[in-house]
Amino acid sequence: MKHKLILDIHTHTIASGHAYGTIREMAYAASIRHLKAIGFTEHAPGIPGTCDPFYFYNLAVIPREIFGVKIFHGSEVNVLNDGSLSLQEKWLEKLDYAIVGIHSQCYQNAGVEKNTANLIECMKNPKVHFVSHPDDSNIPLDYTLLVPAAKKYNVALELNNSSLIKKDKRLNCYDNYKFMLGLCLKSRTNIFVGSDAHDPSAVGLFNLAEDLLDQLDFDEDLIINNDLEKFTNFINFEV
Repeated sequence: MKHKLILDIHTHTIASGHAYGTIREMAYAASIRHLKAIGFTEHAPGIPGTCDPFYFYNLAVIPREIFGVKIFHGSEVNVLNDGSLSLQEKWLEKLDYAIVGIHSQCYQNAGVEKNTANLIECMKNPKVHFVSHPDDSNIPLDYTLLVPAAKKYNVALELNNSSLIKKDKRLNCYDNYKFMLGLCLKSRTNIFVGSDAHDPSAVGLFNLAEDLLDQLDFDEDLIINNDLEKFTNFINFEV
């Protein structure tokens, strides 16, 4: 099946500290791959070397279209061990959307029950519309609780192509995705496919994720980033 994944909404520029493309280099890569939009989701505090939160204060100066590609501004915000977000509300308000995720650099495995509860607690914030790479059993999650919570709070779960590339480092990644996506299909819970690009060469790279979607005969209607209007409605973005 040919998927029409026309938005890449989980990417990082040099502002994240361990990524290697500028905003314009990433937007140009999106344009030559025929994407309609790209979302920059710089890491929030907690990840070594990332930008100061003040970075998010001045996003309005960036054009909303570069090389014919629409630009959206987000942040990949960390789940902390007390169930809070690593970015303060005054900075979240400057974003079009937030992706929330668990990163070992600033989170210690608290067991499957507590890990899941902490992530769900962060999903309740109205600026959080997405969950990043919920796939690594090194910090296990209970998908039978996570998927219904995502549906309840209208949050889309990510199928992360980068995780599938480095699946040997992310314990049970492939099997976790198969199980999670199966639950999403049954419950009609939304997902998005992310490149998690940290370099222009990876912008719009969804190949392994698309292969998995094909194996599962996944319903295109549940994928948020295959239609621009669907995406903007999902994040309550006013054009």
